This record gives sequence, C-alpha cells and structure tokens, in this order.
Amino acid sequence: MKITFFIVFIIYASSIIADSKCNQADLILENASIYDGLSDKSFIGSIGVKDSKISFINKGKITAYGECGGTRVINLKEYFIYPGFVDGHGHLKGIGYRELTLNLQGIPSLDLTLKAVENYLSLKQPNDWIIGRGWIDKTWPEKRFPTRWDLDSFSPNNPVVLERADGHAIVVNSIVLKLANIDSNTPDPQGGFIEKDDNGEPTGLLVDMAMNLIADLIPKLTRDDDKKAFLEGLQRNVALGWTQIHVPGGTFQDISILNEIKSENNLLQRVYFMVSDGEPADLLLEKGPIIDSENLLTVRTIKMYADGALGSRGAALIEKYSDYDGKGVFIFREEETKPRLSKALKKGIQIATHAIGDNGNRVVLDWYEDAFENAKNNDQIISEPRWRIEHAQNITPIDQKRFVELNVIPAMQPSHAIGDLHFAIDRLGLERINNAYAWRDLIDQGLIIAGGSDAPVEIGDPRIEFYAAIARKDVDGFHAEGWNLNQRLTRFEALKMFTIWPAIASFEDNVKGTIEVGKLADFTIFDSDIMTIPEQEILNVKNIYTIVGGRIVFEELL
Repeated sequence: MKITFFIVFIIYASSIIADSKCNQADLILENASIYDGLSDKSFIGSIGVKDSKISFINKGKITAYGECGGTRVINLKEYFIYPGFVDGHGHLKGIGYRELTLNLQGIPSLDLTLKAVENYLSLKQPNDWIIGRGWIDKTWPEKRFPTRWDLDSFSPNNPVVLERADGHAIVVNSIVLKLANIDSNTPDPQGGFIEKDDNGEPTGLLVDMAMNLIADLIPKLTRDDDKKAFLEGLQRNVALGWTQIHVPGGTFQDISILNEIKSENNLLQRVYFMVSDGEPADLLLEKGPIIDSENLLTVRTIKMYADGALGSRGAALIEKYSDYDGKGVFIFREEETKPRLSKALKKGIQIATHAIGDNGNRVVLDWYEDAFENAKNNDQIISEPRWRIEHAQNITPIDQKRFVELNVIPAMQPSHAIGDLHFAIDRLGLERINNAYAWRDLIDQGLIIAGGSDAPVEIGDPRIEFYAAIARKDVDGFHAEGWNLNQRLTRFEALKMFTIWPAIASFEDNVKGTIEVGKLADFTIFDSDIMTIPEQEILNVKNIYTIVGGRIVFEELL
C-alpha cells in the first residue's frame, strides 16, 4: 500500500511539474540571437511568452516547454530579436491616407511631380478636387516650390491642393485661391503666411495657419475614410517592424475609431495617442488621462504647436533666415496656452509641443518653466510630468542646458537630419547649423531622446531611422559640408532611441522597452544584425516577424 501510494504520488507530482512547464509559455522563440536592450551585446537563447508577457528567458536552445502541446515554437536560427521598435512620433492616419491617395513622396524633381499630378488628373472627372500629399523640394534640381501657375498649366478647372511632406504648407492652383477669395490684398493670418511674388500676387503657397483659409472648401472626409486610413497605416507599420506608435495629435473621433478597431481585434500595434490643442485638449483636461490596462491605446498627452517647419520657412528663429527675409511664425498663443499648461500639471496630463526653430524651442522652455514655477509656488506636487518637445531641431547651447534643468524630453526624428541636409544649411547658415539635430550634445548632457519618424513627412521606416541616427548621411551615403558628423550616435544609443527611451517618454518603461521577464512581449525580429553589419547594409535588412504582446501581427512569408 505504501509503495503503491509513493509511486502514485511521484506520478502525480511529475504531472504537476510537466503541467507547470507547459503553462509557462503559449509561444516560444528559440535559438535566436537576442538583444535584450540592457547592453550592446547579444546572446543565443530562447524566450517564452505567456498571456502577452515574457515568462522566461533562457540562454541556449530550449525546446522542453514545447513538447506538451498547445505551445507554438518558432526556431529563429540566424535571426535577431530586438525589443519592439517604437515610432515615437508618427501620424498614423496620415500614413494611411498617403497610401490611399495621390502619393507624391520621393519624386525627385518638380517636373516629375507635376507630371504625376497631371496623370492623376486624367483619371478624374471635370470639377473633381485633386488632393495630393508628400511632395518635398529638398532634392529637386529646380530649387523652388511649386506655384499656382505650374498647376494652372494643366488644371485650369479642377481645384488642386498638394500638401508638402512636412504638413506645414500646401500649394493650390488659381481656382482654389479664387474660391477662397485670396488675392494680393489678403492679410497673413496669425501663425501663418501667404507667399507672394515680387508684384504682391499670391504664388499659391499657403504656410501653416494660412492653410486654414481653404480648409472649409475641401470635400470632407468621412469617418469610414478615416477608419480605412488608420487600418492601412497599422498594416504598413507592423510590416516594417514597428510595435507601437506615438500619434502626435488628433481628435476624440480618432480615439473612437481606434477603440472600434481595437474591439475588432485589428489594433495591430500599440498606440500612444496625443490629442490636438484646442477643443480636444480641453476635453482631455476635463476627463483626465485615459489609461488602457492592456497598454494598447493610451491617451494622456496634449499636442501643441509652437511654430512651423524649417523647409517652408515657418520655424521660429531668433535671427532671420539666411536665405529669406523673415524669422518664421509662432502658431500657439500665450493667453490660450499658459492656462492649459497649468491645468495639465494639475490633471497629470503630459504636454508635447512641436518646436523646430531655436526661438520656438526657447519660448516653449520659457512657458514650461513658468508652469512648473507657478505650480511650486502654489504648493502643487509635480510627479514627473515628462513633458516633451517634439522635433527640437534647432536649440542654442544655453537652451540645451535648460532641457536638462527642466527635465524636458526631446522627441527627435533622425531621418530629418538626413533629409534636411539638402536645405537646412541654406536656411540657417554654417554657424547656426552647429545647433541643429544635436543628438550627441543632448545625450552627453544626460538626456534621453525619444526617437520617431514623423511619417508621412518622412518614409517611416525603422531601418532608415536607425541608419540615420548612426550615420547622419542620406541613404546614398552623402553628407554636406558642416553637417557635424560628430553628432552621430552609437548603435546601442540608437537602439535605445527606438525602444526604452520612447517607453520612458510614454510612462511605460516599467512594462516595455527591454526584453525582461514580466515585461510585455513586444519584439521586432530582423534577418540581419543591425548592431554589427556595415551601416549601409542596414537599409536592406528584412523584417521577419513583428510581435505585439505575444501576438504575431506580421510574419514574412519565407
């Protein structure tokens, strides 16, 4: 009896141990080279995933847990696992619309851009609106913006609106100007300007808030259109390897659509959503942060705009542009912005402000500092606000130190430095360019940088962003004189720029950003080692798997 009982006990205990092993993983990634984000070294090992989180990490090939059934085991020999890559600044809906409408991105000349628009027009009906996005003049041999007369030459009757890639300027044809009653006597609006020629005639280029002069004329997009764009953007992002995106600006209708997509199990990547300044901001200040227990859709940030963009000469500078008689424009207003900053501190709402010019960055820091001081003077407890400045492209040395003193996070996009190199020196001159895209200077002073792509302004590819951070050259290997290659990052810094640092910038570093037991199982898996291969080869690396919370949301067909 005793012997029989002992045998039964051993069998029962063994089954418990076996079951516990089975229960440790729903998914096992084995035999891979793993970069956990805690060092710049990799190791060969296996990762187990259970209930969306990392349940174990083992060095060496482990297959035992896959033997009890129900566990998917993927052999990743010759592949490389990284913490899930995060686009810390990307316009998700805009990415989708770029794919769904007339996409002008990457066309290498004005002439070819105009031909693309003309070809698109040939497919449309008379009086149809022609809407295009993504043109960028930075490498065009013509060295100028499009004009209404360029568009009038083939479209005298169809309204044409073409948005520059940075989203801070549009060019329209004469019929649109006429419909909007814009002529030589129309004054510039606050926060924008109407470009005019030497005779005072509008050229068709509308910068920043001047774009609103024609906004009500454009046929309205529907909620269904927006949902299609979001879905398209999500599909494209995960195919490239992004496991999360920080969306800098949007409405509560956008949030409603994303929640609907989430309920349909189609929210393929995590979304950290920032509402736009104005009515959406006031509504969030009333509601307070919207925290998702699954970390799939979180809303706790207000996106503000200090100034415009450098390319369209709307960025606010302390001194005049080197190639233009102006200092750019300020978009936000002090009397509206400062009260929102104070309310945000009280409500625990993060602020993220677009600032590109050196004066734009300075004023944002001034207003942030005022808000922090006012809170302290009123005995208000501030618990790590983690306020951000988006882009932070041009910062004087004095203001770089203020980022550190105020603990403000710069959210920067490396691809801007390799795209803007074709015009930024013209805009700023060689002296001021020393303060531009100063990644190395900021990190050396103890700051983190939340890396992003700013897609659809840029391509929105993690390979390009990583390459740009370490090379500071364009995709052809070119860099301009005075481009300050000393600002380049190490590969480990670049990895952190797209993993743990954006996690810190979104209050999520305790649950994601590195590969550690207990953290969310978000992985980007490439076919080559971006930490060691020649820098130019990074651009040709293939994304094999994108995994979000243990769910395979993209799988390359091999």
